Amino acid sequence: MISIDGCLVVAAYLLAFLLRFEGQIPQQEWKSFSTTILYILPFKMFVFIYFGLYRGMWRYTSLVDLLNVLKGTLTSSAVIILTILFIYRFQGFPRSVFIIDGFLTFIFIGGIRIVIRLLLSEKESGLYFLFHSPFSKGKITKPKKRLLIIGAGDAGEKMLREIHDNPRLNYEVVGFLDDDSNKKGMRIHGVPVLGPIPRIHDMAYRDEMDEILIATPSASAKQMRRIIEACEGIGLKSHTTPGIGELIDGKVSFKTIREVSFEDLLGRDPIDLDMKSIGDYLTDKVVLVSGAGGSIGSELCRQITQFQPKNLILFDKTENSLFHIEMEFRHHFPKTFITPVLGDVKFTSYLTKHFAHYRPQVVFHAAAYKHVPVVELNPSEAIYNNIIGTRNIVEASHQFGVERFIMISTDKAVRPANVMGATKRVSEMITSCYASNPTHFVSVRFGNVLGSEGSVVHLFKKQIERFGPVTVTDPEITRYFMTIPESCKLILQAGALGEGGEIFILDMGTPIKIVDMARDLIRRSGFKPDVDIEIKFIGLRPGEKLHEELITEGEGIVRTPYEKIFVLKGDTCDLNWLNGKIEELVKLAYDQNAPGIKSKLEEIIPEYQPFDMDHSIPAGDKK
Repeated sequence: MISIDGCLVVAAYLLAFLLRFEGQIPQQEWKSFSTTILYILPFKMFVFIYFGLYRGMWRYTSLVDLLNVLKGTLTSSAVIILTILFIYRFQGFPRSVFIIDGFLTFIFIGGIRIVIRLLLSEKESGLYFLFHSPFSKGKITKPKKRLLIIGAGDAGEKMLREIHDNPRLNYEVVGFLDDDSNKKGMRIHGVPVLGPIPRIHDMAYRDEMDEILIATPSASAKQMRRIIEACEGIGLKSHTTPGIGELIDGKVSFKTIREVSFEDLLGRDPIDLDMKSIGDYLTDKVVLVSGAGGSIGSELCRQITQFQPKNLILFDKTENSLFHIEMEFRHHFPKTFITPVLGDVKFTSYLTKHFAHYRPQVVFHAAAYKHVPVVELNPSEAIYNNIIGTRNIVEASHQFGVERFIMISTDKAVRPANVMGATKRVSEMITSCYASNPTHFVSVRFGNVLGSEGSVVHLFKKQIERFGPVTVTDPEITRYFMTIPESCKLILQAGALGEGGEIFILDMGTPIKIVDMARDLIRRSGFKPDVDIEIKFIGLRPGEKLHEELITEGEGIVRTPYEKIFVLKGDTCDLNWLNGKIEELVKLAYDQNAPGIKSKLEEIIPEYQPFDMDHSIPAGDKK
């Protein structure tokens, strides 16, 4: 590489003399050329090495490489001209030669890189065709799939470039669709922008498309729904590039293309975090996450790593979950110091021992039983795990001077109709009771998360794989939904806001009808709802409500400086009274007295309406 560039430097310098003297170089100028080239050649090569021209591979030459060539050429030419000016005052040296030389050097050095990249690209394509041609080894290869890309922006351009650079990708991009009228008729790497997205029907049939790629990672929910409905209307398979939250350093790869998921239709705008305020309470701190192996706990741990904690304690009572999250961190986050702890928040002495040893400064309490029907049938375990577990970890945090404590709650704690919601409401009350202490004790309340192990989306997908029926409890049932990464980001932000005793409410958007979700998933799986796959209504399960709420009527909700986070101040709490009621609950749980547990929860939470197992309606709604 250096030898080729050296020859090109000499050729450029010689050609500059020939151009300057119209092909007839005088004898004196020949002497000037032969003398100066001995200094110019090694100096230019040194400058090129300094600017990193030989650290890359010519086969992958890019604009960055050409920019380095330009920097090296301008720097070397400027130094040479200034040197001759100060030493010789340009006496005996033709000035225009050095200007022409600089221009030719850039053309030659940059040009050879572009030519080699083009030749190697053509060679690879030719070899691939040779070894994978329709006649190789007597096999007939599949023809390339004709691909239509929706979105003529950066993501679409990167997808097209990767398809062009990788001949093994069996795609031929026929065109782009984009609603930006200024782009119509323009071309990206030779591929035309055919028109706006509504023309997808005409283009698909006229150009015989096979698949569609949606390359609009920043599209809103409304835009994504419109695009996906248009794709479904012509019966073509569609893929999408990742959303902003899934990309790392803005890199988009063809490997990250995936099927369109329900998360795309949920459509949240990217969340801008106040990194400084979060870093102030997480960076270089000992952070403990209970329930670290669960859906929310594990994602919290992943996001906490970017703030470089001193020690991240992964606390979980399930061996398999703890093993998997530990292995993931060892592989993906090797620079983060982690401490996996197999333990249960129900055991006070165990918690006290670990708090005394590790001295956590920030605690995220995500450990809880969350499945409504299971908890409804096993209320004793919910008392031990959700209430006693919360009290234990709150008291340990208070005893050992934890700086911030964030308890993960749920929308089911609002006017609870089930044991799970009632126990989480008691957990909120326990957390609020310690508001007057130096530790900032807060709760964060939000609804269902997509992608969690208990998510209805996973259930629906499995049922669709078995060709149905897809079971929905009630045609009118609605739920709030968030993605796991979105909810965890807001939890971290809420943790920075808490002063003590608050309950933070995450903006969950608009409630979604579960039956509409089921129909969307069936359609995107290539089937027709109620025709190919049946939707079956099975009735509300134990403890379920038709509609969840995020606040109780009368709770004073207040906006925070962050658009998606609201706050309400927790009620004043009599800790002695609450602890007395909890001890009564423990006795009832020990006796496995389910009716007694529900009755006692009603005493603690007046708005609690226990579920009537006999009539499958909340007891308060019997009349």
